[in-house]
Amino acid sequence: MTNEMPGVNAVAQTRYFRPEELTRYATAMFLSVGMSDADAALIAGDLVKANLRGVDSHGISRIPMYLERLKRGLVNPRPEVKVTKTAGAVAAVDGDNGMGFIASNIAMNAACDIAGEMGIGLAGVRRSTHFGMGACYALRAIERGFISMIFTNSSPAIPMWGGRTTFLGASPIAAGIPGGKHPPYVMDMAMTVIARGKIRLAAMKGDPIPEGLALDIDGNPTTDAAKAFEGVCLPFGGVKGSVLATLMDLMSGVLTGANFGGDVKSLYFDHSEPQNVGHLFFAIKPDLFLSLDDFGTRMDEFYERIKELPRAAGVNEIMMPGEPEQRREDERRRTGIPMTDNVIADLIAEGTGAGVVFPTGSADPFEAA
Repeated sequence: MTNEMPGVNAVAQTRYFRPEELTRYATAMFLSVGMSDADAALIAGDLVKANLRGVDSHGISRIPMYLERLKRGLVNPRPEVKVTKTAGAVAAVDGDNGMGFIASNIAMNAACDIAGEMGIGLAGVRRSTHFGMGACYALRAIERGFISMIFTNSSPAIPMWGGRTTFLGASPIAAGIPGGKHPPYVMDMAMTVIARGKIRLAAMKGDPIPEGLALDIDGNPTTDAAKAFEGVCLPFGGVKGSVLATLMDLMSGVLTGANFGGDVKSLYFDHSEPQNVGHLFFAIKPDLFLSLDDFGTRMDEFYERIKELPRAAGVNEIMMPGEPEQRREDERRRTGIPMTDNVIADLIAEGTGAGVVFPTGSADPFEAA
């Protein structure tokens, strides 16, 4: 990532990329720092999945930042992740300071394995790092037929309610519930008014942000994304967002043995030592109280009911959480993933240093299949 932020008045040009070519690039970049084939492919796939779903703040634009931590020795490129059964339905996962994607994939699968036997499974992770888009793990659980909840803590980004300095992380929560014949429920949201990664992406693009999202480093309201990224994000819903962020830190940090209470190292600014992020993964069988067929039918009924609800002015359709992202993914698989030249320049530069060529892409969206 370049240190200079483009001016807010700069007009960024957009190019479109097929997901396969971005996945090849991302995989090659992680292989260049000594990762295994399987781990490099896993992380690349999750990053491109975020781009496909329109969560570009958690997509391949993060590669330079991730590689910086790997190159500095703050992240282990070949972790020996350990899973220990600590109770009948509980597993503890030691991420060995590897990429959070790796330990989290193992933990979500472990929770599902336990839930398949016990009905409910819980996996707690310590010594991890940023794990990317939380929805990835909810979608994996859905693919295996399980309900899931995913908690994580993160580096300080918002104040404790009543405070004026960062203490709590943006600490997103994600969850997934399988559907029947209709789309599943997929939720993934940070405890900030807007995800910190989106402020970072706006800063990279040189775009301003709306009022009410963040304060600068001196505690003043700002619409300058670069100043906001270095300052304080505001919790959504005021005290309610702060309380939920506190829960994420207690459950993901205090409970698991990971860092907590402002000790998680900044992914972006602190290169002093590993982050030691904590995560918590719940998996639940959907047929604990009724048959799987009945559960699917009830999910379909819920979906059909929301489609028939009276709509507010200007609303064309009411959608299940996760449905807009799935539709965006369907569209981007046809038309390509859009990326601005600011982000592309960073990825080209990073690839050049590693001997990896960034794809050319197209100036126009691809034809629909």
